[in-house]
Amino acid sequence: MNLKKTFNGKMAIVCGGSRGIGKAVAIEIIKNGGSVCIIARDKKTLKNAMEEINDHRLKHTQTVDLISCDTSSINKLKPLLQKYIKKHGVPDFLINCVGYAYPQYIENLHMEDFKKNMDINYYGQLAPILVLLPYFMKKGGGYIVNCSSVSGYMGLMGYSTYTPTKFAIVGLSESLRHELKPYNIEFSVLYPPDTDTPGFENENKTKPEELSIMSEGGGLLPSEKVAKKLLAGIARKKFYILPGQAGLLWRITRYLPGIAHMIMDSEYRKARKKSGKP
Repeated sequence: MNLKKTFNGKMAIVCGGSRGIGKAVAIEIIKNGGSVCIIARDKKTLKNAMEEINDHRLKHTQTVDLISCDTSSINKLKPLLQKYIKKHGVPDFLINCVGYAYPQYIENLHMEDFKKNMDINYYGQLAPILVLLPYFMKKGGGYIVNCSSVSGYMGLMGYSTYTPTKFAIVGLSESLRHELKPYNIEFSVLYPPDTDTPGFENENKTKPEELSIMSEGGGLLPSEKVAKKLLAGIARKKFYILPGQAGLLWRITRYLPGIAHMIMDSEYRKARKKSGKP
């Protein structure tokens, strides 16, 4: 597939674009002739990512910009995006790759842990949408990508703060896809499985032993492979984009939920036994 037909000369805002899947997506867009604006909180990480992304430009007319902001704060984000749009125009794509996971046993969690996950994983994607929607609606077009997870359609032990936020992202995307059809605004939802990113390394620090054991057989996708799958899905205007084993797991969970539960419960029992728990 010639992705340049979709991205050449187009502009994308990538939230969470300083590392992991977001940075890989920004690089792929640049490789295919587009321009990007990456948004994240840490200025140093953003600048390093900007330099790396710049190295992949095909032509000098491509632009790589950065915005340092917590995307869950719409009051801080809105004026920054308005300033960017005033300079560059309305973007063609909004790609939300913001998110983090804090896996932990439920008895060790507090209400603040659930709120923090919702703030980052849900509101961190919702706020950019709310800022850009009026521009897309007035323009009569646009493309919004939200990042869910395999945990957006199946729940595993240890992810009780994370999974609800990823289900919420799917629900938001489903609703907006339907409501905004008359405005020619397209939506996709990315469901990455375990992916080799700094965020994944960090979540392994608190991951319950049983969850680690169950995750061992699933493999680990490179962020570059997930990014390429995402761009190919956007080019085809696919709503569900399912890299790696996410597709098989999605079909089993959707069409055979009872069997999916049986498999997950069996794997959990094996993991508990392997970890020495009854």
